[in-house]
Amino acid sequence: MPFSRLTAFSLPSAPAPMQTKGNGRGLVGWLALPVAILAAALVYSHPSAAAESSQVKTGHSIASLITASDTVGANSPLHIALRLQLQNGWHTYWQNPGDAGDPPAITINADGALQGSTQTIQWPVPQRIRDSSLMSYAYTGDVILPLELPLQSADQKSDKVNIKAHASWLVCEHVCVPEEADLALTLDKGPPAPSAQATLFEQTSQRTAVPSPYAATFSSNGILQLTGKDLSPSSVSDAWFMPEQQGKIAEAAEQKTIIRNGSVTLHLKPTTNFSALRSLSGIVVLKDKAGTERALQILASLGTLTDPAENTRAASAGFAQQMLFAFIGGLILNLMPCVFPILAMKALAITRLGHAARREQILSAACYAVGVIGSFTLLGATMMAARLTGSAAGWGFQFQSPLFVGMICWLLFAMALNLLGVFAFSAVSLNSAPHTRHNLWNDILTGVLAVVVASPCTAPFMGVAIAGALSGPPIAGLTIFAALGLGLALPYLLIATFPSCARILPRPGAWMVYLRQFLAFPLLASCVWLLWVATLEGGASIVVLLGSGMVLLGLAAWVYGLAQTHQNTLSDRKRFALHGLALLALLGALSFLPVLRQQAAAPSSAQGMTLPEGVEAFSTTRLQTLHASGKGVFVDMTAAWCITCLVNERVALDVPEVREAFKTQNVSLLRGDWTAHDAAITAFLRQHGRDGVPFYLFIPANGAPITLPQVLTPGLVIKTISSTR
Repeated sequence: MPFSRLTAFSLPSAPAPMQTKGNGRGLVGWLALPVAILAAALVYSHPSAAAESSQVKTGHSIASLITASDTVGANSPLHIALRLQLQNGWHTYWQNPGDAGDPPAITINADGALQGSTQTIQWPVPQRIRDSSLMSYAYTGDVILPLELPLQSADQKSDKVNIKAHASWLVCEHVCVPEEADLALTLDKGPPAPSAQATLFEQTSQRTAVPSPYAATFSSNGILQLTGKDLSPSSVSDAWFMPEQQGKIAEAAEQKTIIRNGSVTLHLKPTTNFSALRSLSGIVVLKDKAGTERALQILASLGTLTDPAENTRAASAGFAQQMLFAFIGGLILNLMPCVFPILAMKALAITRLGHAARREQILSAACYAVGVIGSFTLLGATMMAARLTGSAAGWGFQFQSPLFVGMICWLLFAMALNLLGVFAFSAVSLNSAPHTRHNLWNDILTGVLAVVVASPCTAPFMGVAIAGALSGPPIAGLTIFAALGLGLALPYLLIATFPSCARILPRPGAWMVYLRQFLAFPLLASCVWLLWVATLEGGASIVVLLGSGMVLLGLAAWVYGLAQTHQNTLSDRKRFALHGLALLALLGALSFLPVLRQQAAAPSSAQGMTLPEGVEAFSTTRLQTLHASGKGVFVDMTAAWCITCLVNERVALDVPEVREAFKTQNVSLLRGDWTAHDAAITAFLRQHGRDGVPFYLFIPANGAPITLPQVLTPGLVIKTISSTR
């Protein structure tokens, strides 16, 4: 028996033995020796010193390295584990932590008689921990994270195997704290013998998913299905799926489960990157009526799955609701500030319409409606095509490109020059002089431009409708976009259809010339706004490109206007020269487009929108940290090109009374800037069923999240953040 093992154990001091006649020692003396021998034998036989490292106490955990055997041989891998004994209320994470968090990591190296290394954790099945609108996959209590350490012979002269490990993990309660530890233990080389910790490995093995005996298939729209003979409503009462990869589904979304004889179907909510998957791995947990859970490791293959037949009626009702929302949203869009730049065309066109022939009225309104509905449908088809290629295109995505913003800025600038009388262009000119024949292309292009300028705006009801259109079948989605266009075009159609509406309009006169010129100034103001948006997206240098292009466009318009004004007095050569000069100036402006395109493709050096005092930049990590600390969080998803967003911030969020309410109610305001594409914001929007901005979500300290409408008032914001106190 090694002397060091005896000296490691100490007994409390005993009183001196009592002397007795004839034997030289008392009863206590006779008892002390066997007690000491027994205690030493117990210490010697206890395997924990060999099978568990010294414990490292961190702020909220006790970490150690344990093995399933006291000795180790070269013919079989060593079962080893990181043991984390967490404080009550604290948790650490699975390999996919969910919406936030980081998984534990460990590196183990062995040397001496045997050598080897490993980093691969054999993950037990985690718990699902829901925190408001977030979902975490985590472990609590006494956590065992097992690994297999393959070993091969190394030092023939040694009979010891030295094992060292470095582990790091994140623990969370109301706050999250990163922790780490360096751990070491030494084992004797020899035939494996079970350690006192072997039962911990057995218990963990029972909580580890087993390969699924069922065929697994998933579809690109988020349907996951298991098929097998023994699957039925009598054997399975509930099921849920936990993916191995983070960010593929909306983790916190409800997973609708349909159980039939021979199949279990889960409806997942896919994120942006889901459509690119060709296989889907993770754990499906099947729960029976007695509450027993069975965890199955699956690797699902991509296939074609359809909704069960009984869902057809619900799907039809959902489609009708989305159609209605789209139509109402289109109607309200006529009143939104995004459409202000085209009021010039609409106001003058409606005035002319009231005094035109009946047939001409109907044709004009019909062509305007064709332009609006066709443009909305084309825009929807473009977004769907972008989704199929893996792009995370959302509503207003085209305004995330400095090139597109610059081109719209130039277009509005040219329209303003047209309204001011600098030149006349038949396709978009709104000349009030009598026409012998109405130009229907003018009405179509007016409808197209209305959609282009209105696209960065989201009216009430539009958010749900657009999200439904982009997540459903293509034909249904395009129909929803057409309904949106019909809502925008309806007022014009009503005026054309009902003569009583047209008769209340004023008669044409000189006032129309002044109104046309006045309405050029909202277009010029829009150009200033678009220049600001382009600066946020592409940096300050883009202003020089756009400004130079506007100068050349102004020159082209002025020269072309001279040629039009004096066309009856100029010779053909002079008129041709003026037209050529105007064309050169126009081509000079267009020559900046490749540079703008390059600027759009290059990484932006812009800093984004400036955050007011008391407003923080959005991130999912910051959201979780604030909410875990017991604070309510108000999330504002915005963009510089979204006029509705800017108006809401100016009148309902960045005002003293609302700021004071945030402070009083202990609510933090997080603002996500979607001016340029941001994958994290896109994923957050998709997670909450939205595909564009504005989007407002209040997450109280306790209670379910509250989604606010797209148009805010100070009273609505204050009432919402105060309702959960």
